[in-house]
Amino acid sequence: MEEGVVNEILQGPLRDVFDSKQLITDVSGSGNNWAVGHKLYGSQYQENIVEKLRKAAEHCDCLQCFFIIHSMGGGTGSGLGTFVLKLLEDEFPEVYRFVTSVYPSGEDDVITSPYNSVLAMKELNEHADCVLPIENESLFDIVNKIHQMANSGKLGSTVKQNSLVTSSAGRAKTVQEKPFDAMNNILANLLLNLTSSARFEGSLNMDLNEISMNLVPFPRLHYLVSSLTPLYTLADVNVPSRRLDQMFSDAFSKDHQLIQADPRHSLYLACALLVRGNVQVSDLRRNIERLKPSLHFVSWNQEGWKTSLCSVPPVGHSHSLLALANNTCVKPTFIELKDRFMKLYKKKAHLHHYLHVDGMEQSCFSEAISSLSDLIEEYNELDATKGGPRTDPSRLKIAV
Repeated sequence: MEEGVVNEILQGPLRDVFDSKQLITDVSGSGNNWAVGHKLYGSQYQENIVEKLRKAAEHCDCLQCFFIIHSMGGGTGSGLGTFVLKLLEDEFPEVYRFVTSVYPSGEDDVITSPYNSVLAMKELNEHADCVLPIENESLFDIVNKIHQMANSGKLGSTVKQNSLVTSSAGRAKTVQEKPFDAMNNILANLLLNLTSSARFEGSLNMDLNEISMNLVPFPRLHYLVSSLTPLYTLADVNVPSRRLDQMFSDAFSKDHQLIQADPRHSLYLACALLVRGNVQVSDLRRNIERLKPSLHFVSWNQEGWKTSLCSVPPVGHSHSLLALANNTCVKPTFIELKDRFMKLYKKKAHLHHYLHVDGMEQSCFSEAISSLSDLIEEYNELDATKGGPRTDPSRLKIAV
């Protein structure tokens, strides 16, 4: 919402990406306060937001879904972001809502981020069709891996001077500098791969609504863990091509996940593989059969795979893979968030900053943490079935 931040973008290299007439700003942001973003700015700008949403939707020939990209730790991203999510459900109930949520790390500099994140998660549980959780810590680790490859000379070509992954002096950024542009670029690559079937031809295209239909068996368990391979930040960073089979293995490894999790040790409800480049259906099936024995799927959905083939690869690469997994490995992220919330909430610390906002009551906090606890319990119940005997459906009995 801050005018200064938006103006900085409009004067930067990405200024042509945004329609300035569609931007909404205020003098200041939400001050790391979910209540200000959701209750105050939400009601204040509701009509303006709806008008701009309708204007954008009217330009679409075939509107498939809305993407919301927001952070969970701050006030505007968590508060106003989830307010917009509910608006979309009210105004366009038939259109799918995909949310990419960036979760704060444990060392986040926003003290109230646990409050903001848990309050936002209640809205995500109720109003989103699919949520792709991303952790800043994972993005940071991935960027560091790419920098190490650059410094060790393992890249396919050199990293351009003054690119977003190097400093102005042409040196790779150090850990302390936190290369947010490169971290954001990984998120952009996720969305580019996710929408590739809608933009390019392929032998096995996948509509966005098919992702929700096939990967979300229960309405609240709509959190999809994403992984990318090969890992790269910009088109000018040419990571050496991975062998095709190795690319599939990488997608299920801990190092390629966009949250701090290892899906191999948890339970899969379903999984989608979105492949770009010169890859055949036979390659997909061979790798799925190769990987299946090492992955734990729920007993009632052992064949829970959805696949997509787009013939156009990312710039500078022969092929790429985005894996989306409905997997119980997201549970530790939610448990850690709940623990951080309770440390503050037990002391009623910082509550007065929220409660002075009109429409905000303490019951909002108790309802939010109850919603998160229920979600964790649903994942616990699924995990309890892991390793159980696989039950085949009974055969139909034909009356004679």
